[in-house]
Amino acid sequence: MASESEENGTEMQPEVENTAYSLARLKLENLLNKSMRIRMTDGRTLVGLFLCTDRDCNVILGSAQEFLKSTDSFSQGEPRVLGLAMIPGHHVVSIEVESESLQTTTHGL
Repeated sequence: MASESEENGTEMQPEVENTAYSLARLKLENLLNKSMRIRMTDGRTLVGLFLCTDRDCNVILGSAQEFLKSTDSFSQGEPRVLGLAMIPGHHVVSIEVESESLQTTTHGL
């Protein structure tokens, strides 16, 4: 006898995939409202609060500031305030979570 999911034409995902998805989702949820530094393919760096992402790895940062790639290693330059910013996933080179925002979470538990 066919199961209900087979009759509907859909298959149930294996338990392992559901668990991996749940763990990945939990990790992302724990990063919400944490300060992140995102380096982009054009050399710019954006720093802001992680608000959300999607399946294409686009990232939304709140209270974002943009730092231009400096030709002189000693000059950091003034940041440009962007506010709310969307970074396309294909432009992301690296993402770092600032350690201070992680430490406040672990001490609060």
